[in-house]
Amino acid sequence: MGLFTAHKLMKLSNNSSIITGFILLGFPCPREGQVLLFVLFSAVYLLTLMGNGSIICAVHWDQRLHTPMYILLANFSFLEIWYVTSTVPNMLANFLSDTKVISFSGCFLQFYFFFSFGSIECFFLAIMAFDRYLAICWPLRYPTVMTAHLCTHLVVSSWVLGFLCSWVLGFLWFLIPVIIISQMSFCGSRIIDHFLCDLGPLLALICKKAPAVELAFSTLSLLPLIILFLFIMGSYALVLRAVLKVPSAAGRRKAFSTCGAHLSVVSLFYGSVMVMYGIPKTEHEAEMQKTVTLFYSVVTPLLNPVIYSLRNKDMKKALQKFLGI
Repeated sequence: MGLFTAHKLMKLSNNSSIITGFILLGFPCPREGQVLLFVLFSAVYLLTLMGNGSIICAVHWDQRLHTPMYILLANFSFLEIWYVTSTVPNMLANFLSDTKVISFSGCFLQFYFFFSFGSIECFFLAIMAFDRYLAICWPLRYPTVMTAHLCTHLVVSSWVLGFLCSWVLGFLWFLIPVIIISQMSFCGSRIIDHFLCDLGPLLALICKKAPAVELAFSTLSLLPLIILFLFIMGSYALVLRAVLKVPSAAGRRKAFSTCGAHLSVVSLFYGSVMVMYGIPKTEHEAEMQKTVTLFYSVVTPLLNPVIYSLRNKDMKKALQKFLGI
């Protein structure tokens, strides 16, 4: 979309004082650039589906991976597929659209699902960190407890207690803010300078500014993020203390290798989210928001299967067997 088209969208958006829909500006560029972006992000989306789908299939078909760590990893990969699907398909449609309009209800549905899946991802990262804590800090008791019978129960609890409860907590947590925002009056320009319906751009379109509401929403967004991050760091602090007590260097390397992939994923996700919500606002806030959001919502789900397969020998062998390499 070139400058002329952007000017037309701005003029169109100002014709009505009450908003019935929004215009997702996305990444403004000429038509040829939009097509190129469509091809690029289509490839990224397909690779993300294939990578995370391969991990799910490898865990399902390889009996050696029927352990708590890999069962949680398969659930996490399943979540990543839904997380990236909450934004990318609409973004792809936007690249080929001339109007780039998203309906009022569609915008808030996307906002609801995007932040809900994001909160669920935080819960899963915390659960996976706790599993590593148990495996490393209690190595003698861990394999005896995880019998075939209890492993079956762990599969059920992973879905019911871990996955389902994370869904419920995540969805209810952001349901109230979505309802409150959706009841507010939006007027003036209906252009959202983003590729998705995010909290900041939506609040910027509200007719009557409400600093207290904005502060409440920021707190709701950051509170579970910080609590779960501290839980993860606490788990790995205990893991580090246990690993440093291992007498052999080979034993320490093996213990660290089992946590390396998960720590890399935690660093990518939380690092980008902290940059998004933790640094002061700048004059280039819109561009920064889009770049950072793109990283943790699109790039990170693409990299996760690569990180887990490269840093884990068992997963690498299972994927090679599944893919016939």
